[in-house]
Amino acid sequence: MAAAAIDSAMEVVPALAEEAAPEAAGLSCLVNLPGEVLEYILCSGSLTAADIGRVSSTCRRLRELCQSSGKVWKEQFRVRWPSLMKHYSPTDYVNWLEEYKVRQKAGLEARKIVASFSKRFFSEHVPCNGFSDIENLEGPEIFFEDELVCILNMEGRKALTWKYYAKKILYYLRQQKILNNLKAFLQQPDDYESYLEGAVYIDQYCNPLSDISLRDIQAQIDSIVELVCKTLRGINSRHPSLAFKAGESSMIMEIELQSQVLDAMNYVLYDQLKFKGNRMDYYNALNLYMHQVLIRRTGIPISMSLLYLTIARQLGVPLEPVNFPSHFLLRWCQGAEGATLDIFDYIYIDAFGKGKQLTVKECEYLIGQHVTAALYGVVNVKKVLQRMVGNLLSLGKREGIDQSYQLLRDSLDLYLAMYPDQVQLLLLQARLYFHLGIWPEKSFCLVLKVLDILQHIQTLDPGQHGAVGYLVQHTLEHIERKKEEVGVEVKLRSHEKHRDVCYAIGLIMKHKRYGYNCVIYGWDPTCMMGHEWIRNMNVHSLPHGHHQPFYNVLVEDGSCRYAAQEALHLPGTCLFAWRRCLAVIVLF
Repeated sequence: MAAAAIDSAMEVVPALAEEAAPEAAGLSCLVNLPGEVLEYILCSGSLTAADIGRVSSTCRRLRELCQSSGKVWKEQFRVRWPSLMKHYSPTDYVNWLEEYKVRQKAGLEARKIVASFSKRFFSEHVPCNGFSDIENLEGPEIFFEDELVCILNMEGRKALTWKYYAKKILYYLRQQKILNNLKAFLQQPDDYESYLEGAVYIDQYCNPLSDISLRDIQAQIDSIVELVCKTLRGINSRHPSLAFKAGESSMIMEIELQSQVLDAMNYVLYDQLKFKGNRMDYYNALNLYMHQVLIRRTGIPISMSLLYLTIARQLGVPLEPVNFPSHFLLRWCQGAEGATLDIFDYIYIDAFGKGKQLTVKECEYLIGQHVTAALYGVVNVKKVLQRMVGNLLSLGKREGIDQSYQLLRDSLDLYLAMYPDQVQLLLLQARLYFHLGIWPEKSFCLVLKVLDILQHIQTLDPGQHGAVGYLVQHTLEHIERKKEEVGVEVKLRSHEKHRDVCYAIGLIMKHKRYGYNCVIYGWDPTCMMGHEWIRNMNVHSLPHGHHQPFYNVLVEDGSCRYAAQEALHLPGTCLFAWRRCLAVIVLF
């Protein structure tokens, strides 16, 4: 009976959605249905937001069912933007109609800004002040980011230019937010020991386009903790760690009970889940990202140690991080509480080496050298993060130019967020941006900042000023020389070296693959974009790759694009194309 009622009502709803004044019989049939059935119909997915708006204006009964905070508008929001639902708590009161409107407005604003980027910044790197438009956006930032993600997820190879700039904007937005969160995190007192949280910030900053959250990573670790508890229950069914509630833990003081936890951890991590140190591909940045360590079940000493430390502390074992040279370790106290301890009162744990427990002499044998007692001491969160970022910095210096030194740039940003007065790194950052052509705004500002710090260094240690000052002066001279070289470049198609350029400025062209009409307003004898753009646009898949003329074109939709010669052709006599493109030229 209920199914028949629903089928009958579903036949009436489209009519209501299409007609401003539905027939009395159809409306009566619909509103006489039980509220649950009506709600089911309205949430069935066959109606759009516009349909719901029209249906709700027909009578009081339907208007009450479509109230702004009700299930109908919540379902409309969920179907349209499912990825945003994780940001809402089931217990919160939400005006779903208002949220729908705000998200819709944010989406339109996002697309407007992405479109404007293609007109203003047709270069490898958007200048520093190029993001000023998006720093003062109204409305929730998550809505703006969600629209950018929607652009990136558009099917196939549609709107490549939009995707290119959407990726840049999203990268910038998320990194700015993560960097602010990291700086706030670093202001915590020294006894704040959330090593995992700091490591996740580093992971997020280096992978801003990935969906990485502390909550998700903690959930994965919690599942490992559950497996350890299951194994621990077989060793000691009355172990106090088994009584810990989720999210709560306290330290166990008995050494024997701690040892049982570590035995269970080693079995689960290394025997059951097959975690291991990555000896085959040690110098890979993925080994430092916590979400990748959990996915690939491998890492290097510091990332494996942070995972091991987090699990142990959740189960009541007070392990501590040791910034041991060349091989990060953990230490486990064997001395009595309150006693004066030295380095021989600890066992050192090598999480990279399957949780092997080491003495002081074995630690020295591990790295092949004798070290002072100070290097066996515990370090705080900031020092641990410094070492992680230092590893990324070293890997970034190995990176090839085809990757735009992205890892080096990210690791420099992170290191300077922790230690903003590192003159050598400031100088490296300035020269890196200068090398990549991001000048003069950002690079010049960085050099000025370095010069300010140099004045302070000269006061503290005049001997440091000479060498660093020379490097700064060298960079400034390059920037000044670069400024002098900037001018209007005159290119002639008649020149011998430009003989492959087939089309002239002002010609109306048609794109062979995407079908848009455009007008040429500039050209290059070969692709002058950077490696990042070439890779994102998949230029290498073209028969002639980037070794062919490329044209700056103004498209009839108002966007500016950079098209390969082999992708364009003359459309013939097309009055409509001429009119559209000429209209665009007049507008822009």
